[in-house]
Amino acid sequence: MVINLIFVIFLGFAGGVSVGAGYVAFLTVLGIIPRLTQLTKTMKMIHLYEWGIVLGTCSGTILMIEEPHFQLLPVVIVVLGLAGGIFVGMMAAALTEVLNVWPILAKRVGVDRKIVILLMALVFGKIVGSLFHWIYFVDISK
Repeated sequence: MVINLIFVIFLGFAGGVSVGAGYVAFLTVLGIIPRLTQLTKTMKMIHLYEWGIVLGTCSGTILMIEEPHFQLLPVVIVVLGLAGGIFVGMMAAALTEVLNVWPILAKRVGVDRKIVILLMALVFGKIVGSLFHWIYFVDISK
């Protein structure tokens, strides 16, 4: 019984280290954080971005393991959802900026002169899709 427990702890730790190392390598090799600070013109706050990612990752891991249930006001939930959405959106924007995804896509599709329209279509599509998901699939009455 103790050997099984030690083995499960070792496997969980090894999996966490490998995923964490991959995440850090992803952020480091592609230069996501420095590029994000360049886009937002907040280079002086790069240490806050780094600590935010470290603390967010650690607290997210703890929350996933513990699965707490919070009784929060809907306004607080909306603010937390917006903050999470902004974070994911900014990371995705920085990633696509680093990899030059949109200029390559615009050239391939043939809309390289109308890239602003392409980007706005993506933004509004994301907004409409998110609103549809939350209005139709999420039951907040629980």
